[in-house]
Amino acid sequence: MTVKEIVKEHGNKRENLLQILHDIQNQNPDNYICEKAICELSKEMNIPVSGIKGTASFYTMFSFTPRGKYIIRVCESPPCHILGAQTIFEAIELKLGIEVGETTDDGLFTLEGTSCLGVCGVAPAMMINEEVYGNLDKEKISKILSLIQNKERK
Repeated sequence: MTVKEIVKEHGNKRENLLQILHDIQNQNPDNYICEKAICELSKEMNIPVSGIKGTASFYTMFSFTPRGKYIIRVCESPPCHILGAQTIFEAIELKLGIEVGETTDDGLFTLEGTSCLGVCGVAPAMMINEEVYGNLDKEKISKILSLIQNKERK
Protein backbone atom coordinates (compact mmCIF):
# COMPACT_ATOMS: atom_id res chain seq x y z
CA MET A 1 0.00 0.00 0.00
CA THR A 2 1.12 3.53 -0.61
CA VAL A 3 1.15 6.19 2.10
CA LYS A 4 -1.79 7.83 0.36
CA GLU A 5 -3.79 4.57 0.47
CA ILE A 6 -2.97 4.01 4.14
CA VAL A 7 -4.10 7.53 5.05
CA LYS A 8 -7.29 7.10 3.00
CA GLU A 9 -8.02 3.83 4.81
CA HIS A 10 -7.74 5.44 8.27
CA GLY A 11 -8.68 9.04 7.54
CA ASN A 12 -6.33 11.98 7.76
CA LYS A 13 -7.27 13.13 11.26
CA ARG A 14 -4.35 13.51 13.63
CA GLU A 15 -5.77 10.98 16.09
CA ASN A 16 -5.14 8.31 13.43
CA LEU A 17 -1.44 9.13 13.13
CA LEU A 18 -0.14 6.30 15.34
CA GLN A 19 -2.06 3.60 13.47
CA ILE A 20 -0.97 5.10 10.15
CA LEU A 21 2.67 5.10 11.29
CA HIS A 22 2.32 1.44 12.35
CA ASP A 23 0.91 0.52 8.95
CA ILE A 24 3.62 2.42 7.08
CA GLN A 25 6.35 0.73 9.13
CA ASN A 26 4.74 -2.73 8.91
CA GLN A 27 4.51 -2.64 5.12
CA ASN A 28 8.23 -1.76 4.81
CA PRO A 29 10.26 -5.00 4.48
CA ASP A 30 13.08 -3.33 6.42
CA ASN A 31 10.74 -2.61 9.34
CA TYR A 32 11.18 1.16 9.58
CA ILE A 33 9.64 4.49 8.54
CA CYS A 34 11.74 6.05 5.79
CA GLU A 35 12.20 9.76 5.15
CA LYS A 36 10.24 9.59 1.88
CA ALA A 37 7.21 8.11 3.65
CA ILE A 38 7.38 10.80 6.33
CA CYS A 39 7.40 13.55 3.69
CA GLU A 40 4.45 11.95 1.85
CA LEU A 41 2.58 11.54 5.13
CA SER A 42 3.21 15.19 5.99
CA LYS A 43 1.52 16.26 2.75
CA GLU A 44 -1.38 13.81 3.07
CA MET A 45 -2.18 14.76 6.67
CA ASN A 46 -1.09 18.39 6.60
CA ILE A 47 1.18 17.79 9.60
CA PRO A 48 4.72 19.21 9.58
CA VAL A 49 7.50 16.66 9.13
CA SER A 50 8.81 17.70 12.56
CA GLY A 51 5.42 16.85 14.10
CA ILE A 52 5.41 13.39 12.57
CA LYS A 53 9.02 12.71 13.58
CA GLY A 54 8.37 14.07 17.07
CA THR A 55 5.41 11.76 17.55
CA ALA A 56 7.12 8.68 16.11
CA SER A 57 10.38 9.24 18.02
CA PHE A 58 8.49 9.32 21.33
CA TYR A 59 7.53 5.64 20.93
CA THR A 60 10.17 2.90 20.97
CA MET A 61 8.22 0.71 18.57
CA PHE A 62 8.94 3.07 15.67
CA SER A 63 12.29 3.28 13.91
CA PHE A 64 13.80 5.64 11.35
CA THR A 65 16.54 3.16 10.44
CA PRO A 66 16.28 -0.30 8.88
CA ARG A 67 15.82 -3.20 11.27
CA GLY A 68 15.55 -6.96 11.11
CA LYS A 69 12.50 -8.95 10.13
CA TYR A 70 12.12 -9.94 13.80
CA ILE A 71 12.37 -7.22 16.44
CA ILE A 72 13.36 -8.67 19.80
CA ARG A 73 12.36 -6.37 22.65
CA VAL A 74 13.63 -7.37 26.08
CA CYS A 75 11.68 -5.91 28.98
CA GLU A 76 13.79 -3.74 31.27
CA SER A 77 11.09 -2.91 33.84
CA PRO A 78 12.03 -3.34 37.52
CA PRO A 79 10.43 -6.81 37.86
CA CYS A 80 12.18 -8.08 34.71
CA HIS A 81 15.43 -6.45 35.74
CA ILE A 82 15.33 -8.05 39.19
CA LEU A 83 14.43 -11.45 37.73
CA GLY A 84 17.21 -11.50 35.15
CA ALA A 85 16.71 -9.19 32.17
CA GLN A 86 20.49 -8.75 31.89
CA THR A 87 20.93 -12.52 31.63
CA ILE A 88 18.32 -12.51 28.85
CA PHE A 89 20.22 -9.82 26.94
CA GLU A 90 23.45 -11.79 27.34
CA ALA A 91 21.87 -15.03 26.10
CA ILE A 92 20.47 -13.31 23.01
CA GLU A 93 23.73 -11.48 22.33
CA LEU A 94 25.66 -14.74 22.59
CA LYS A 95 23.23 -16.72 20.41
CA LEU A 96 22.92 -14.08 17.66
CA GLY A 97 26.27 -12.30 17.86
CA ILE A 98 24.72 -8.84 18.20
CA GLU A 99 24.34 -6.25 20.93
CA VAL A 100 21.41 -3.99 21.83
CA GLY A 101 20.59 -1.75 18.89
CA GLU A 102 22.20 -4.03 16.33
CA THR A 103 20.82 -6.24 13.57
CA THR A 104 22.17 -9.64 12.56
CA ASP A 105 24.13 -9.77 9.32
CA ASP A 106 21.38 -11.78 7.66
CA GLY A 107 18.84 -9.04 8.50
CA LEU A 108 16.73 -11.46 10.49
CA PHE A 109 16.91 -10.07 14.06
CA THR A 110 17.27 -6.67 15.72
CA LEU A 111 17.76 -6.53 19.50
CA GLU A 112 16.20 -3.72 21.53
CA GLY A 113 15.35 -2.98 25.13
CA THR A 114 11.96 -1.66 26.16
CA SER A 115 10.69 -0.09 29.36
CA CYS A 116 7.75 -2.43 29.97
CA LEU A 117 5.82 -5.12 28.16
CA GLY A 118 3.07 -5.26 30.79
CA VAL A 119 3.61 -8.94 31.60
CA CYS A 120 5.27 -8.67 35.01
CA GLY A 121 3.67 -11.93 36.13
CA VAL A 122 5.92 -13.88 33.74
CA ALA A 123 9.14 -11.86 34.19
CA PRO A 124 11.71 -11.89 32.76
CA ALA A 125 10.06 -11.42 29.38
CA MET A 126 10.69 -10.44 25.80
CA MET A 127 8.57 -9.76 22.76
CA ILE A 128 9.49 -10.84 19.24
CA ASN A 129 7.37 -8.79 16.86
CA GLU A 130 3.89 -9.28 18.36
CA GLU A 131 4.58 -12.51 20.30
CA VAL A 132 5.36 -12.29 24.04
CA TYR A 133 7.57 -14.87 25.76
CA GLY A 134 7.87 -15.07 29.54
CA ASN A 135 9.58 -16.96 32.36
CA LEU A 136 12.71 -16.89 30.24
CA ASP A 137 16.04 -18.54 30.83
CA LYS A 138 19.01 -19.17 28.54
CA GLU A 139 17.73 -22.53 27.31
CA LYS A 140 14.25 -21.24 26.51
CA ILE A 141 15.69 -18.27 24.59
CA SER A 142 17.98 -20.52 22.57
CA LYS A 143 15.04 -22.76 21.61
CA ILE A 144 12.82 -19.82 20.61
CA LEU A 145 15.49 -18.23 18.44
CA SER A 146 16.46 -21.56 16.88
CA LEU A 147 12.83 -22.23 15.93
CA ILE A 148 12.61 -18.89 14.15
CA GLN A 149 15.96 -19.40 12.42
CA ASN A 150 14.96 -22.87 11.25
CA LYS A 151 11.60 -21.61 9.98
CA GLU A 152 13.35 -18.89 7.97
CA ARG A 153 15.81 -21.35 6.40
CA LYS A 154 13.01 -23.45 4.90
